[in-house]
Amino acid sequence: MSLDVDSAGFVFPGQGAQSVGMGRWLVENHEIANSVFEHASNVLGYDLLDLCLNGPSSRLDATEFSQPALFVVSMAATEVLRQEQPILVSKVRAAAGLSLGEYSAICFAGGLQFDDALRLVQRRGQAMQSAADAVKSGMASVIGLDLEAVTKLCDQVRLPSEVLQPANILCTGNIAVSGHLTAIHRLIEAGPAAGAAKVMPLAVAGAFHTSLMQPAAQSLGEALAAVKVSDMKYPVYSNVDAAAHRNGGPIAELLSRQLVSPVRWEDSIRRMIDDGIEGFIEVGTGRILRGTIKRIARKTPLDGFGDGPET
Repeated sequence: MSLDVDSAGFVFPGQGAQSVGMGRWLVENHEIANSVFEHASNVLGYDLLDLCLNGPSSRLDATEFSQPALFVVSMAATEVLRQEQPILVSKVRAAAGLSLGEYSAICFAGGLQFDDALRLVQRRGQAMQSAADAVKSGMASVIGLDLEAVTKLCDQVRLPSEVLQPANILCTGNIAVSGHLTAIHRLIEAGPAAGAAKVMPLAVAGAFHTSLMQPAAQSLGEALAAVKVSDMKYPVYSNVDAAAHRNGGPIAELLSRQLVSPVRWEDSIRRMIDDGIEGFIEVGTGRILRGTIKRIARKTPLDGFGDGPET
């Protein structure tokens, strides 16, 4: 780890960061990571570590499996950091997570117990998969346009009966859009003429973070109502309002609203920096979040932990 700051933010990846083999470095080098995976498998009822290490990718990529897998990899990484780099962990002043990753952030900050968070993530993935199966929908990544231009493009190609809107506002020039597949196809065709450098369909099950996920939000809300959310050791910046939250009171409602609301990732990162965060560590697997933060604040120190020393 090369991050040398006095005030660090932990950020946790969401769906799309998964890949077969994730978690391998953690379990091959840290016994505590094995313990986390073993416990998670007992809670879930299937061998999660085998799925992460060996796939197949078609199963790992499925929403109901990728979400618990990514959550557990991130939480295993945090346990290794607590054990082996307590000084670094003592410098953490805030956390955030992209969509699913918000559960990792809240769990790390003490708002949710591990078992409760894992069961919620499992329920979330199942509910989102079910909602996606009910409507032909999807997502696409729009590269090279700002939020105003992407919103205008969605309005131009969407029919009155369709949903199509910005869903993941990652950073300027990289915005994911969600909606009905028919509208997504027209968006892909119209993108170049509107100035987009590229419009690419995303390999996800449905139109996440739109009103098409309302059935999933209702199901998840019922599960959240039965779980205690505690006040947190660090502020967690919500995807819904990009604000810092330490009080556990509003968290359940925010997590439910998250499924039908755009993810305000860029706003969250900018707010964290404004509030004094000097550098970020992406905890879990992949480099997606570091890529977005580099676009948002180019000189901000970045590091990652979870895939091995080369990351």
